[in-house]
Amino acid sequence: IPDLRGSDATSLPGFENLTMGYNKYLRPYFGGEPVQIAMSLDIASISSISESDMDYTATIYLRQRWTDPRLVFHGNKSFTLDARLVELLWVPDTYIVESKRSFLHDVTVGNRLIRLFSNGTILYALRITTTVACNMDLSKYPMDTQTCRLQLESWGYDENDVIFTWLRGNDSVHGIEKLRLSQYTVERYCTLVSKSQQETGSYPRLILQFELRRNVLYFILETYVPSTLLVMLSWVSFWITLDSVPARTCIGVTTVLSMTTLMIGSRSSLSKTNCFIKAIDVYLGICFSFIFGALVEYAVAHYSSSQKCAAKAPQEGAANELTKEMEEVNITNILNSSITSYKRKISFTSIEISSDNVNCSDLTMKTHEKIKNVLRNKMHRIIAYFTIQNPSNVDHYSKWLFPLFFMLVNVFYWAYYLYF
Repeated sequence: IPDLRGSDATSLPGFENLTMGYNKYLRPYFGGEPVQIAMSLDIASISSISESDMDYTATIYLRQRWTDPRLVFHGNKSFTLDARLVELLWVPDTYIVESKRSFLHDVTVGNRLIRLFSNGTILYALRITTTVACNMDLSKYPMDTQTCRLQLESWGYDENDVIFTWLRGNDSVHGIEKLRLSQYTVERYCTLVSKSQQETGSYPRLILQFELRRNVLYFILETYVPSTLLVMLSWVSFWITLDSVPARTCIGVTTVLSMTTLMIGSRSSLSKTNCFIKAIDVYLGICFSFIFGALVEYAVAHYSSSQKCAAKAPQEGAANELTKEMEEVNITNILNSSITSYKRKISFTSIEISSDNVNCSDLTMKTHEKIKNVLRNKMHRIIAYFTIQNPSNVDHYSKWLFPLFFMLVNVFYWAYYLYF
């Protein structure tokens, strides 16, 4: 560092030969053992976590320590140097893996720190804001737990040149346990040491891994409770008589439209992740099915009721005609008809049947008519089997079956997504 060898060197004892033979383009121990770089992190904030872009934005303080024997000086003090002197020193080529956008803060000057110790140890600190990709599994959204990583790796120097280590293990990371996020709570975090095998070599990598658990209370109040209340509102129609067509139709259509609006609103915030079938989509689909089922139930009950009324009218007319005919019948008519039928039977026995008297066409016609009658009777039986005999029972059973089945589905839903 040429600026340290002039007249200013008198104020810093032991700095006279500090930069003699120093080359910033060569790492410490060049050609020999690798440089050990110890790192620590302070997480200042995580400003946003985006499910649609699958990334998070964090502001971190990155601190790196290494020893450069070329910068040893006499004494036992440490000196904080001007950050602009970093351009004259060798520094590690650390980068953030899977970073989409990053920048170094420069207000009022570049937020960098250089501290030099007498044994040649250098502390290099940076304030960085970065947006890092985080692969998320949203199948259990909003009851999901996401695992994100912050990975630091050497860009050009492989493991033969540099070795990355955490300064104090898990204690090398601070601030993450104090974070207050809008939708998430930090469950746990850990530090890992790994290697990245590339075509150009094996590079050291440090990993900070942390788990984020989503706070589901907001979604319960915003989505789950309204959708459940809409399902319960659709059950009100079961307590209204079948004759109240406008009331029951209005309740059914209104709940269906309200549920549709709620489903669209829940998906608007995650427009780019519709390829996932999320837990909230499953619940909204269940609620929509129950609401639509209540509307279909009224249509079936009302149709069965109208069919029963239409079938009852002809039967009453036929019964009235039969009563009138029975009133006109007297004992004389019954006796005459009995005598006539008896004479026909006697005359029929005296007739000799020959092959010429048999008409095949008549027999064929009678056979077709019998088949038609048999088929007609079977069709009537099948239709009668699927016909609801008492439409009022449909509402009676629906009052209990719909709530019971909805509670059963909820038990399976919450048990699966919370414990499996």
